[in-house]
Amino acid sequence: MKSQATTANAFAPFQEALTQGWGKALESFQSLGSAGPAGAAAELPQLSFSPEKLAALRDTYIAEAGDLWRQGMAAKPQTDRRFAGEAWGSNPLSSFAAAVYLLNARTLLGFADAADTDEKTRARLRFAVEQWMAATSPSNYLAFNAEAQKRALETQGESIARGIQNLLHDVKQGHMSMTDESAFEVGRNVATTEGAVVFENELFQLLEYKPLTAKVHERPFLLVPPCINKFYILDLQPENSLIRYAVEQGHRVFVVSWRNPDDSLRDCTWDRYIEEAAIKAIHTVQDIGGSDKINVLGFCVGGTILSTALAVLAARGEQPAASVTLLTTLLDFSDTGILDIFIDEPMVAFREMQMGQGGMLPGMDLASTFSFLRPNDLVWNYVVGNYLKGETPPPFDLLYWNSDATNLPGPFYAWYLRNTYLENKLAEPNALTVCGEKIDLGRINVPAYIYGSREDHIVPIGGAYASTQLLSGKKRFVMGASGHIAGVINPPAKKKRSHWIRDDGQLPAAHAEWLAGAVEHPGSWWTDWSQWLKGHAGKQIPAPKTYGKGRTYKAGEAAPGSYVKVRA
Repeated sequence: MKSQATTANAFAPFQEALTQGWGKALESFQSLGSAGPAGAAAELPQLSFSPEKLAALRDTYIAEAGDLWRQGMAAKPQTDRRFAGEAWGSNPLSSFAAAVYLLNARTLLGFADAADTDEKTRARLRFAVEQWMAATSPSNYLAFNAEAQKRALETQGESIARGIQNLLHDVKQGHMSMTDESAFEVGRNVATTEGAVVFENELFQLLEYKPLTAKVHERPFLLVPPCINKFYILDLQPENSLIRYAVEQGHRVFVVSWRNPDDSLRDCTWDRYIEEAAIKAIHTVQDIGGSDKINVLGFCVGGTILSTALAVLAARGEQPAASVTLLTTLLDFSDTGILDIFIDEPMVAFREMQMGQGGMLPGMDLASTFSFLRPNDLVWNYVVGNYLKGETPPPFDLLYWNSDATNLPGPFYAWYLRNTYLENKLAEPNALTVCGEKIDLGRINVPAYIYGSREDHIVPIGGAYASTQLLSGKKRFVMGASGHIAGVINPPAKKKRSHWIRDDGQLPAAHAEWLAGAVEHPGSWWTDWSQWLKGHAGKQIPAPKTYGKGRTYKAGEAAPGSYVKVRA
């Protein structure tokens, strides 16, 4: 057996090469702070690194690279589901490539975290590295993907032919298939809760749903979903439909179905969405229900729109809401999570120049942005499955909805970016004028049920919780497990996940303080919310026999209506 000294001498050339390569890698990484498009160099940050952090990264890299070198083709990638298949373990070349890739990925992420710069720049560096590493994974290329190679051999090349067909199909349809879209049709097997359109204008259709109980609560219930998605995320299938659940609980339910804007709405502003959509929907439901007070719910951007509308009405002396429910909603945009990396003055000014006075943000642009927040799950996973392996993704209602993009009017979008994400003016009393009124969310003095999802990457849990500090009425905050969609769409019958409630009702300034006194409860938060809402819904009255009200709001086309069926 060789002595330790002999082994060290034998490894010295390799260690020297690694050290030289390390230096070149550092130079390349530092160049991110000085190189860029012509004219942009002066705006990019200069990166520096603490010698101690670099030394630690270098030593770790050399040690782990040395281990890989000694293992050679016997090296196995660490736990990563992209390389977990049996084929990777039986293909030495692919397995070694994956192990080297994972080492490089860890090291580059270490570089990003070690940069001596502000937190936002560090987050942008990390995001850029994550995107690059996700794109360069050996699993994305037929030359290294052991599973795709095995599939090609087993099918005698048929999987490759199917992959090419899938690619051509997706190019033709203009987006990558995440599910078998031919398996779904809006109104046939998604968005099937029975109802009718009782009002419509240029911006939305108002849907009323058929009661499923002999009696209903006297106060109608209006849901305002996000306009950046289709409303039927709240009505995918009967067993996971929040809309149907509310109907089953004895509420007279109305839902805003946003129009998918075309070029005729290229000049539409935030004020129009508030006045002609949210406020109009509130007043219409009041008229149809014959009730001065209604219960309202806003989801995501729908919650931001709804709260703005309630603040406008409060400034006019109106308090139409008996209660308000906000699901994964941002009102205070101090904590916007990963989305913050996209927002700064140059970016917002560019969007204002591009479409602030008129134009359209294509739905697929927004959908792509959200997909690349989770690139391995929502992008490269389908590249590998659809194109390298020639698979047809299975039918999945949630992913069908996710692919059903919506456009946004440019002026609406530009206003939203500047006044919320960039300048956070909505949270500042009287800093904004909307529909001719100074906005103060503190004037919304009604009971509020505020829900946030613990793993939400669109509306971070701290951002959702911050609404408790802005509204004036008695508030109840509940945190659910999982993310932006799965946390919300969690019917009780599934008996999945958990939710957290603080029994003492205290709402300290920070979410972490609230959580310290919260208790975990198994299952869906829907039952807790249903009990809370019942307390604000008024007495029970006989369920209406017809939709709408008289000739003014008579039933039109059947739910889900025509607006939701328009593709971007």
